[in-house]
Amino acid sequence: MEDVLSLYARPISKSEPVVCLDERPVQLLDPARPGVPIRPGRPPRTDYEYVREGTANVFCIVEPITGRRLTYASANRNGRAFARALCRIARRYRRARRIHLVLDNLSTHSQRCVVDALGARVGRALWRRFVVHYTPKHASWLNAAEMEASLISRECIGTRRIGHLHTLKSEVAAWRCRAERDGRPIRWNFTVSDARRVFRYEGIITSRTEH
Repeated sequence: MEDVLSLYARPISKSEPVVCLDERPVQLLDPARPGVPIRPGRPPRTDYEYVREGTANVFCIVEPITGRRLTYASANRNGRAFARALCRIARRYRRARRIHLVLDNLSTHSQRCVVDALGARVGRALWRRFVVHYTPKHASWLNAAEMEASLISRECIGTRRIGHLHTLKSEVAAWRCRAERDGRPIRWNFTVSDARRVFRYEGIITSRTEH
């Protein structure tokens, strides 16, 4: 936990950027019937009947301190898709000496999956571009990319029904462009000192309760 929190406290560094990655599953739903206008000039009311068109994924990728984003939609979040996401990050930060990457403990977040997808030589070379920082188990909230996923849910997808992957890709790309244009960094206020104070207190309470 302190390793990740210390990363967020670092100043901006072009040679060692801190990037967070998380995935958000999306259910593709197509309206079964067109909505009916409430009255002229008003948007149609959404019909409650829909057709399931499968699932998709949004890779939420953000450099919290600057607000630079690579968030995009994909068909899935398997190992090959994860390897492609790392390729995107490596291209975006091609001049960086090394890239600090914050991830949760999903099984596809591993060197093995990258090597399986790209081959031993290319996969290992790509993995060496990164210094991976895993969040503790049951503490994925320490990944700032979860905030990016929340923003995507509220501001991009909302309550709308998106039935096709190409539409989802277009909508997510448009949202990312707006967010980058507006310059929206993620300000992380929970520090190492806060963590030591909060979890030390909780540990004392737990110990007294157990006794």
